[in-house]
Amino acid sequence: MTPFLSKLKQFWQRLSTLDLSALVFAIFGAIVALAGLQGSAFGFAKFLAACCGVYLLVRLLGWWRNRLLWSLRNRLIVAYVFIAVVPILLILILVILAGRIVYSQLGAYLLYEDIHGRVEMIRDISEHIAAADATQQTPQSSGPEGTSGGKKKRAARLPALTQEESERILANQSHTVHDRELPGLDIAFSDDIALLRNVAGPAGNSFAGIMQQDDRPDDPLSLISMRAIPRPHGLRLVTLRVPVTPEFLASIAPDLGAIQINLMEPYLPGTGRGAVYTSGTKQYVLAKPVVAKARGLQRPMFWFDTAVEVVSRLDAAHLNRDGRVESLWPVLAVFNARPSHLNARIFSSLGELRDTYLWLFLGLGILFLLIEIAALITGIVLTTRITTAVSDLYHATQFVQASDFSHRVNVQHSDQLGVLGESFNKMTESITDLIEEQKQRLRLQNEISIAREVQNQLFPQQVPEVPGVQIEAICKAARTVSGDYYDFIQLSPTHIAIAVADISGKGISAALLMASLQAALRSQVLAPGTEHLSTAELVARLNKHLVRNTGDDRFATFFIAVYDSATRTLRYTNAGHLPSFLISHGKSTRLDKGGMVLGVVEDYEYEEGQLSVPVGAILVGYSDGLVEPENVYGEEFGIRRVEEAAIRVQASEPRVVAESLMTAAEEWAGTPEQADDMTVIVARLQ
Repeated sequence: MTPFLSKLKQFWQRLSTLDLSALVFAIFGAIVALAGLQGSAFGFAKFLAACCGVYLLVRLLGWWRNRLLWSLRNRLIVAYVFIAVVPILLILILVILAGRIVYSQLGAYLLYEDIHGRVEMIRDISEHIAAADATQQTPQSSGPEGTSGGKKKRAARLPALTQEESERILANQSHTVHDRELPGLDIAFSDDIALLRNVAGPAGNSFAGIMQQDDRPDDPLSLISMRAIPRPHGLRLVTLRVPVTPEFLASIAPDLGAIQINLMEPYLPGTGRGAVYTSGTKQYVLAKPVVAKARGLQRPMFWFDTAVEVVSRLDAAHLNRDGRVESLWPVLAVFNARPSHLNARIFSSLGELRDTYLWLFLGLGILFLLIEIAALITGIVLTTRITTAVSDLYHATQFVQASDFSHRVNVQHSDQLGVLGESFNKMTESITDLIEEQKQRLRLQNEISIAREVQNQLFPQQVPEVPGVQIEAICKAARTVSGDYYDFIQLSPTHIAIAVADISGKGISAALLMASLQAALRSQVLAPGTEHLSTAELVARLNKHLVRNTGDDRFATFFIAVYDSATRTLRYTNAGHLPSFLISHGKSTRLDKGGMVLGVVEDYEYEEGQLSVPVGAILVGYSDGLVEPENVYGEEFGIRRVEEAAIRVQASEPRVVAESLMTAAEEWAGTPEQADDMTVIVARLQ
């Protein structure tokens, strides 16, 4: 088998059932997508395949990460990438984003200034027309000969013009001068000033700005300036209007690319007309776009001269069909531009100094590049020194693995890696002593194993046969020898005693105390007639035994229950142990009557609890090792979760219930390592 096939086989064997299932679903979804199959079932299959693909990608990245980061050299490279390269890239991205924001704002500013410059232009035109009209309407003074005016040669009087002729001459003069900047300029005179009053207010005599008029479907948006001209018989309104047409948009903001003005109208719920634009408490949708004629995005000057797309808001006055005027009506301007053209606009004021600043920028860039190259070379040298020292240590460990303790690491530098090499040499010098200590430890472990075998003989070797009673128990020691104890003893054909205890401490000392407690318990309950003995009295006797035969620092928590299958009565006493519980019909009853732990106070009176057992109930006893496992957040598994886990499987066999409780606690901890002995005993009382 080739190395490639060998690695492929190892990879395949490493896949779990979940991985294989995800792979199958991902392949099936890819086939469905490529075949173009439609339908809700196929859509769900595609979604499930996408989820499986993400799962497989995460798994593959984890495997690849472990393979990549096994070598210290690769770890250092990855560290340098995250320390040096990633921050630089993030800064570059931030600079690019900030630059695009600045360019977007600059483009919006240029468009705004150009449009409002045209508005100011028609405002000035309306003022000039008003001033010229006032001059035309003022009668000429003839003055006496002796006056200063009479000293000059009298000018010939101009023929009188009608109002229409005067207005036509003023309009023609304005067209001659401004038609290029204001394509489509329309100048109108009227005696009706109602529109001006609606827009500018009752006291306003002029208005200039952007107006959207619903009564003009062909060109609803325009730049408009209105001014009231006093006349002897009232006010005369001059209106200058420049419609916002494709031709007009083609003449503004030459530094920008394509320009589109979007006219808005109120949004009516239920119409479903495209995207909704919200301004304050009002909502709008697109009514009509106006696209600049013969304008497109400029050609890029270099490869990273990417376009910026901008949406900007212009405020207009909105004239409804019923004559109502709404101010601050949104008009959206959409345009694009090249940063190079905007840069030319920004630096146009520098003139000849522009090249100086450019060369200065290039010089700083080259300097920074040289500094980066020097930093890279320094990093390579340091990395090589570090990886060489680690490689030497790795090869030295291979000698140790081959039981050759004479090999020494060549220490070349007096830095921390050199000290590490010296420490390794010292370690190999004392390795023989460590091996001897290990042998002694193995002998001790063998002795503990023997103690474990002896302890196993203390646990019940067979299940008592009591009608309607099924019992299972599991005990997992945190160390080789457990300090937990459980027992079930048949007292009569219909009576059975169930006990569970937790001895203080762990290891051999706890096992010895457990053996003493087991012997004392069996000596008490195996006497004739003990099936009627009070559990409180039984626990009190065990307490005296432990107080008199153990040290002051030794104690035990203890729970015992005596069940009579004939009367379905359960009597129990809990001596400081975690409360066992009786589960029936999805409810849990905790058995907590009793008293304090055994082995502390000699003459202590315990209490007996008694209850009737429903048909099909299960009794669960356990040690604290089952409730104390903590998850990654420091939360204990707890009694409540033990009860909930038991209720979920209460209909199962006692062995299944016990295994489920053990599994639930281990899954909660997320690690198979135990901090304490774990014991659970389950009895089904039919």
